[in-house]
Amino acid sequence: MGTSEWLSQSFVRFAQKLAGDVPVRLAGEGPANETRGPAIVIRNPRVLPSLLLNPEMAFGDGYSEGQIEVEGDLVGLLERIYHVPKRAGTKLIGHWLDWFQTNTLRGSRRNIHHHYDLSNDFYLLWLDRQMVYTCAYFPRPDATLEEAQTAKMDLVCRKVGLRPEESVVEAGCGWGALALHMARHYGVRVKAFNISHEQIVFARDRAKREGLSSRVEFIEDDYRNISARFDAFVSVGMLEHLGPKNYVEFGRVIHRTIGDYGRGLLHFIGRNSPRAFSVWMRKRVFPGAYAPSLQEAMDVLEPQDLSVVHLENLRAHYAKTLEHWLARFEQSYQTVVEKFGPRFARMWRLYLAGSLAAFRVGGLQLFQIVFAGNKCASLPWTWSNLYEAEPLVQEKKWIHAIS
Repeated sequence: MGTSEWLSQSFVRFAQKLAGDVPVRLAGEGPANETRGPAIVIRNPRVLPSLLLNPEMAFGDGYSEGQIEVEGDLVGLLERIYHVPKRAGTKLIGHWLDWFQTNTLRGSRRNIHHHYDLSNDFYLLWLDRQMVYTCAYFPRPDATLEEAQTAKMDLVCRKVGLRPEESVVEAGCGWGALALHMARHYGVRVKAFNISHEQIVFARDRAKREGLSSRVEFIEDDYRNISARFDAFVSVGMLEHLGPKNYVEFGRVIHRTIGDYGRGLLHFIGRNSPRAFSVWMRKRVFPGAYAPSLQEAMDVLEPQDLSVVHLENLRAHYAKTLEHWLARFEQSYQTVVEKFGPRFARMWRLYLAGSLAAFRVGGLQLFQIVFAGNKCASLPWTWSNLYEAEPLVQEKKWIHAIS
């Protein structure tokens, strides 16, 4: 056995200790052990030193570049290694990313552009027809993704208790599906804010095609610049983009828009206790992201004396949503490779699979918080209407208020 081969074998044995019960072996060699299940296969031994120094970054980059393969179920492997302790190098990179990707006015635009302005055509390959890139709600396990996303939007509207001709502001509107749903089915007027240029252009075009431009205004601007008064405030999938340092300011924005009489909803990825996202994910895919614990999220509401009136955890529904996204992504995988390259395709496969694993094992949660000002008089007596059996797509009848 030569020196380089001996070193490689030594590195593999060390990597095996780090990976716990997940087999690790060099390509071309027999299985590391007889354990059933997925295995990590090293195709290029040159990745081994970095894999030992910083496993999280090296595994993500090595897999993206094809230097590391996963034999068997990728999601299953990620579930098994999810709770492996982080090494010191990973934590140092995490602190550097906290500084470099801070969500200032300029930093937020840079972070959002990196993730959301890749190409609408890319997201069209694997999202539902309405381009909803947040957790769906499955009223039954066999609901389609399209049905579940419509059910989620309707659940949000029922939780906020929207009524015809009310005014709603949405912070972080994605491709506009929820704002259009609120206007079409509940007769409200919506101002929807977003700093992703491609998403705003898409949303405006859809509103025009569907005859809703007079009821929904899509504004390309930061949430910090929201002003005027509204009856309700809705934010679905944006709190993850702020970072804890901005929660108090976000709360001030909410309070100045709904005052003591309005109500609203926050829908966000969270955790059971404070913990940063994967450094690989923040560096390569989702810069500036942070999933708060419930205690951290209260920094948005408590300083403004906003009351939590309903709380729900839809973690299982996000796992189900990601199962659909990953399956659709795999169906379009060759198209992604042809349009964006193999490294990009493998990187996004790993990102979606890792997210699914995190929700399955409980590393991530999905919280919906309904809140209200302390003088809000429009809260329901009970919440029984939220889960009554009703059609997934329901045409709400409304009339213009008499002036």
